[in-house]
Amino acid sequence: MSMVQRDSSVSVRGARAAGEGFVNSRLFAILSRAGFVARAVIYWIIGLLALELATRQGGKITNQQGALRSVEQHSFGHLLLALLAVGLGGYALWRLFRAALGHGREGTDRGIERLGALGSGIVYAAMCVVAIQILTGPGTSGKGNAKKTAGDVFSWPAGRWLVAIAGVVLAGVACYQLIRGLRKKFLADSKTDQMPQPVYKGFTVLGTIGHVARAVVFGLVAVFLIKAAYDYKANEAIGLDGALGKLYDGAYGAWLLGAVAVGLIAFACFSLVEARYRKI
Repeated sequence: MSMVQRDSSVSVRGARAAGEGFVNSRLFAILSRAGFVARAVIYWIIGLLALELATRQGGKITNQQGALRSVEQHSFGHLLLALLAVGLGGYALWRLFRAALGHGREGTDRGIERLGALGSGIVYAAMCVVAIQILTGPGTSGKGNAKKTAGDVFSWPAGRWLVAIAGVVLAGVACYQLIRGLRKKFLADSKTDQMPQPVYKGFTVLGTIGHVARAVVFGLVAVFLIKAAYDYKANEAIGLDGALGKLYDGAYGAWLLGAVAVGLIAFACFSLVEARYRKI
């Protein structure tokens, strides 16, 4: 073995040891659980605003960035947004370390789960960055982000195929969420043996409804990404807010939007319980 190979091997082992040490620290546990609370807040705001729109009580359709901006507009908004940024960063770290090491302090990930953890970690890291940008100065509006991103990717070599692949991957995520919800696979990831019986029953119902609602939203985003790639039209791509808008604009729109909004609120409540009982 050459000197370079030995040095590289030592560096990898050192990095892994450092990662293992951080994963087993109390700070990692606190940040990870704070991440579930932050995720709950985001989905609660999105779901509540959509439900208010569906029931004609005001409200609006928004995405994750819009939810963060809603937090900023309230009393102590900057403090709350700073706490959310910490939580989102903590959630991203938890997912990225699970992807890199294949485990956390209490739970493990294998194969496709590690890829999912990597994707989720990147998404929540980006949301953390958005929260920081909102805190530190004027940012860009969340409206039309999916269309702009798709348009930018279309300009890359093989960009059309990349958009299509993203749509197919997201369709897979939607299917995974649906199966995870209907077959209650999420129960295996939490310390259900420590839950009081009423909490266990509520957690099971909230998790089922919440995962199905997310599957619907992710599925719609996936369909329109694939359609945008097929038609080669970036303006057909949508994000989370666009998916909710499609529901609202269709037949029985208020009922469909209301049902999915309730599901997203259920997922927010589910995330709060996960903050206490999730195997990290």
